[in-house]
Amino acid sequence: MSPASTGASTVVGADASVPAADSRMVPGGPGYRRMSLALFLAGVATFALLYSTQALLPLISGEFGVTASDASWTVAAATGGLALFVLPMSALSERFGRRTVMTASLAVAVTVGVLVPLAPSLGALIALRALQGAALAGLPASATAYLAEEVSPRALVTAIGLFVAGNSVGGMSGRVVTGWVAQEWGWRIAVAVIGVIAVACAVAFRLLLPAPRHFRAGSLRPRVLARTVRDHLSDPLLRQLYAIGALFMTVFGGVYTVIGYRLTEAPFSLPQGIVGSIFLVYLVGTVSASTAGRLVGRLGRRGALYAGGATTAAGLLLSLAGSLPLVLLGLVLITAGFFAGHAVASSAVSRTATHGRAQASALYQSAYYVGSSAGSTAGAVAFHAGGWAGTVGVGLLAVLGVVSITLLGTRAARTERRLATAA
Repeated sequence: MSPASTGASTVVGADASVPAADSRMVPGGPGYRRMSLALFLAGVATFALLYSTQALLPLISGEFGVTASDASWTVAAATGGLALFVLPMSALSERFGRRTVMTASLAVAVTVGVLVPLAPSLGALIALRALQGAALAGLPASATAYLAEEVSPRALVTAIGLFVAGNSVGGMSGRVVTGWVAQEWGWRIAVAVIGVIAVACAVAFRLLLPAPRHFRAGSLRPRVLARTVRDHLSDPLLRQLYAIGALFMTVFGGVYTVIGYRLTEAPFSLPQGIVGSIFLVYLVGTVSASTAGRLVGRLGRRGALYAGGATTAAGLLLSLAGSLPLVLLGLVLITAGFFAGHAVASSAVSRTATHGRAQASALYQSAYYVGSSAGSTAGAVAFHAGGWAGTVGVGLLAVLGVVSITLLGTRAARTERRLATAA
C-alpha cells in the first residue's frame, strides 16, 4: 500500500517527481546540529515533566497519608495519558505537521505544569498529571517521524539515539533537581522548578528546530487512520518491537518508581536530596542511547537487544544486594540496558514502517508508556507485598519476555534465510 493511499506523509526521494539526490540532513551537514539540539531539549522537557513526581513519591505519600501504590498513580496517570493520546496526536501531526504538533504539545504541558504544584488533593494531582501526560503525547511519535523524514537513513539510529539521550537527561535532571529542592522547600516547589526548566526548553526547541522540508500533509479521515494502524499491527516485526518496548519500560518504570522508597527506608535511610542524586545514573543512559547505532553495527539489531536484556537482568540481580555500592551498580546496568534496548527498538520501528511513520511510532510509544504505567503500578504493588525482591521479580519476568520475543524473531529470520537459499 502506498503512502498516498493511507494518507500518511511521504519522504522526498520516494516520489518519482523528486530528484534522486537525497537532501535529508546528515551529521555535519546544514541544520543537523540545530535539529539535534532542538530535539534533545524536547526530550529533556518531556521526561522532566512526565516523571517530575517520581522521585518525590515518599513525600507525596507523607503529605496525603497514602501508600506507595496510591502515590505511584501520579506517575502512572501521566504515562497512561500519554499512551492513550499518542495515536490521535500522531494523526494530527500527519495533517498539521510534526513541528506544529510538538510545539503545541509542549505549550499545553508546561501550562498544566504551572497548576500541578497547586493540587489540593491526591485526586486532583493525579487528574492534572493525566492531563499533562496527554498533552505530552504529541512529542514522542512526532519527533521520531520528523527524524525519519528529515534525516538520512544511515544517520537515523544515531539521531534517534540523541533524542532518547535527551529523554535520559530530562529524567535524570528532573529527579536530581526535585530531590534537592524538595529536601529544603517541599515537593510542590520542586515540581514548580521543573516547570520553569521545561518552559525554557520549550522556547529553545521552537527557536532551534529547522522547518520540515520533506513533510507532506496526510488525511485526518478515521477510515484512513484505521487502515494505517491495521497495516502496522499486521506486521509481525512491528508487533515484536512494540512488545519489546513495552517490556523494557515495564522494568524501568517499576524500578524507578519504587527505588526512592527502598533507599529512604532501613537499612539505607538516605535523605531525600541524596535519593534524588541517585538518578545521576541516568547519564549512563545518555551514553548508551547515543551509542546504540555503533552497538547495532557490531552486533546487529537482535544482538543489541540481547545485550540490552542481559545487561538489564544483571542489574536487577545486583540490586538485591544489601550493599549501597552494589545497588548503585545494579541501577547503572539497568539504566544502560534499558536505554540501549529502547533506542534500538524505536529506531527499528522507524526503519521498518514504509508508510504512516507517525502512526507506527505512535503505536510503539503507546505500548512503551503502557509498559511504564504497568511497571509503575505492578512494581509498587509487588514492593508493598514482597519488598524490593518483589519489584525485581516483576522486572526479571519482563526481561524474560524481551529475550523470548527476540529469540522468536531470530529463529524466524534464520528460517526465512534457509527457505530463500533453497529456492
